[in-house]
Amino acid sequence: MQTTITRSSGAPATRSVPSTRRARGLRAGLVAIAGATALALSGCASPEPIELGADTVVVDVRTPAEYAAGHLDGAVNLDLTSGQLAAEIPALDAEGDYVVYCKSGNRSAQATALMEDAGLDVTDAGSMQQAADATGLPIVQ
Repeated sequence: MQTTITRSSGAPATRSVPSTRRARGLRAGLVAIAGATALALSGCASPEPIELGADTVVVDVRTPAEYAAGHLDGAVNLDLTSGQLAAEIPALDAEGDYVVYCKSGNRSAQATALMEDAGLDVTDAGSMQQAADATGLPIVQ
């Protein structure tokens, strides 16, 4: 479909405008793709259970303020962004078993890599909610 637009100078300009039906179809297709992508990324499946042994240490690598607002019951706070985790790694038990989580899973992945590089046995539990679901630990304040 062609539409003629008159510029302020008086010269006509022509541009293509998609038909309403085509635009609606394109919009519906994009909405369907976005919905399918969101569903796939949301992880419809429940997380794999994480077995906690008597000596497993659950590590929250968020900031102290985030930790104070809510954390998994029994978790210790070793802030990744402040460098606290990196400073504490040499003091961690090399024979220990660790489960790490954060807010979204980004910092826990970074912390897991650091800890694995140090030779520690560590499980990345992802976000706090994913960690709660996988471990069965309640979120407390």
